Amino acid sequence: MTGIATERLLLRRWRATDREAFARMNADPRVMEHFPALLSRQESDRQADDIEAHLREHGFGAYAVELRETGEFIGFVGLSIPRFQAAFMPAVEIGWRLDPAHWGKGLATEAAQAIVRHAFDALQLVEIVSFTVPANVRSRAVMERLGMTHDPRDDFDDPNLPPGHPMRRHVLYRLEKSKWEHSRGSNVKQVDSREAE
Repeated sequence: MTGIATERLLLRRWRATDREAFARMNADPRVMEHFPALLSRQESDRQADDIEAHLREHGFGAYAVELRETGEFIGFVGLSIPRFQAAFMPAVEIGWRLDPAHWGKGLATEAAQAIVRHAFDALQLVEIVSFTVPANVRSRAVMERLGMTHDPRDDFDDPNLPPGHPMRRHVLYRLEKSKWEHSRGSNVKQVDSREAE
C-alpha cells in the first residue's frame, strides 16, 4: 500500500522526519495518560522501528497520519498483531495515537474508518479488535463510532503488566467483517477513502 487518502488526511509509510514529532507525543502526559509510562526519545525511536518492521514483515501496520492541507505529521492509525497471548488471539488490532492539538476534530475516526475499509476490503480480514484500559473513554468512543462492540466477557488482563497494576485490566472491542458490510449502508458513516497516488 502506497497510502490512503481521506477527505482531510493521508495515511502513509513513515519518514525519518516523523520521529521528532512522534517522540514529543510519546513524552506528553496527555497522550500517554492511559499507558504505563512516558517514553524517552530512545524508547520512542525503538517503537517507530518496531512499527516499520511490522509493516515490512506483514505488509500492513500502523501508518503515519498527516494533514493533507499542511503535510504535518499528527500521529499514527493502523493495524498490528499483538505480541502477547490472550484468549482472543490470534487477532489483528486497530489502534491510533494522535497529537492532542488535533483531538476533538473527528480525525482519529476518519483515519480509523479508512483503515477498517482497508482491513476488510483489501486485506480480506474477517475480524479486527481493539483494546484499552476501561478509563480511556476517548478511544472507546472511537471504537464505538467504528461500529465495534464490547462484551465484558472478553475483557482481559494485560500479561505485560504485573498483577495489581492499575492499567492491567483491559476492555476488548470487536468488529466482524460481516457486520461491517451490513452497516455500510446504514448508520455507520464510511469515509470516502482511496488509494493515494
